Amino acid sequence: MVGKAAILTIDDSPLTIPAKSIILQTKTEPPVREALFIKKNKDRWLRNQHMPSDNPDEMASDFTQLVEDLAYAKTFYPSGKVTGYLNKQASRIYLDIYHNRKEEGNRLWRFWKYDVPLTIAKHHRYLLFSFIFSLVFFSIGYFISGQDTQVARDFFGDGYVEQTLDNIYSGNPFGIYEGGNPFMMFIYFMSHNYKIALIMFISGLFFGLPTLFFLAQNTVMLGIFDQFFAAHGYGTDFWMVVFVHGTLEMTGIVVAGAAGLVMGTSFLFPGTLTRMQAFRRGAKDGMKIMIGLMPVFAGAALFESTFTRLYQKYSYLTTGITIVSAIFVIWYFIIYPILLRRRLGIKREEI
Repeated sequence: MVGKAAILTIDDSPLTIPAKSIILQTKTEPPVREALFIKKNKDRWLRNQHMPSDNPDEMASDFTQLVEDLAYAKTFYPSGKVTGYLNKQASRIYLDIYHNRKEEGNRLWRFWKYDVPLTIAKHHRYLLFSFIFSLVFFSIGYFISGQDTQVARDFFGDGYVEQTLDNIYSGNPFGIYEGGNPFMMFIYFMSHNYKIALIMFISGLFFGLPTLFFLAQNTVMLGIFDQFFAAHGYGTDFWMVVFVHGTLEMTGIVVAGAAGLVMGTSFLFPGTLTRMQAFRRGAKDGMKIMIGLMPVFAGAALFESTFTRLYQKYSYLTTGITIVSAIFVIWYFIIYPILLRRRLGIKREEI
C-alpha cells in the first residue's frame, strides 16, 4: 500500500522546484506518535541546522534523508509544527546544494555563534590547562619581582621603568597609556597582540613546547608588571585600569596558547586516528580558534588605545568596560560552549 505523496515547497524563495524531483513515497510501516518521531530524529535535525556539512555528497545525503522525514511527516502529521520545520530545513539545504545561495554574513554569524564555541567546547580541557599554567607563571613573576626589584628592569628596560616611576611620583601612575594617536595605537596594539598569539599557535608545531614557553614568558611579565605597581600602592588600581583592555588581551593569549597545544598534542596523542589525520584535525581546530580570536584582540586594542587612558576622568566607564569584558569572557569561552553542546545533544568526541 502506497502512502500519500509529499511535495517539498519553498515558501521564502522565488525559485521553483520541479515537483517530480522531490515527490517521494512514504514507508508502509505504521505511524509512530509525533512526539516519538521528533525525539528519535531531533539530534540529527539540529546538527543539520546548526552544523551543516560542507561536503557536497554528505549534504546531498542529508537532504535525501530530510525529505524522507518530511514525506513521512506530511503523510501522518500534516498539520504538525514538525512538518513546517522540516520543510524549511529541506528548503535551505536544497538551495545550498543547487543554487549556492549562502549569504556571507550568515556564514560569518554562524562561524562565531556555533563553530568557534563548539570547537572550544571540544577542547575545554586544553583551555583549562592553559589558564592554570598561566596563573602559575603569573604568580612566579609576581613573587620573584617582589624579591628583587631589578627583575622589572631586566624585563621592561630602564627607560620604561623610569618613565613609569616618574608617572607614579606625579600622581598619574598609568600615564604610559595616554600617549600616541589613538588610531595608530589601535593598529599597533591589534597587530602586535595577534602576532604574539600567532607565534604561540604556530609554535605548537613543535609538540606545543615553545607554546608553553611563550605563554610562560607573557604571564611572568604580567605578574612582574602587577607587582611593580603593587609595591607602590597601586595593586588594586592595576586590575581596574590595565584590565580595561587586559581582560580581553590576556584571554586571547591564554586561548591562543590552548590552540597551540591542541595542534601540538594532536600528533602525539592521535587516539583512534592516524597521526597525520589527528594532526590535520588538530591544526584545523586550532586555526578555527585563532580566527575566532580576531574580534577579541580587536576589542582589546580598541580599549587600550581609546578607553584605558580615561581611567582618571571616567573611572565609572573604564570599570564598567572591565566588568562587561569579564562577563563576556566567562560566557563565551566557558558557559556558552557547554550549553550549546548540550542543547545540540553533541558529545565532545562528535564535534
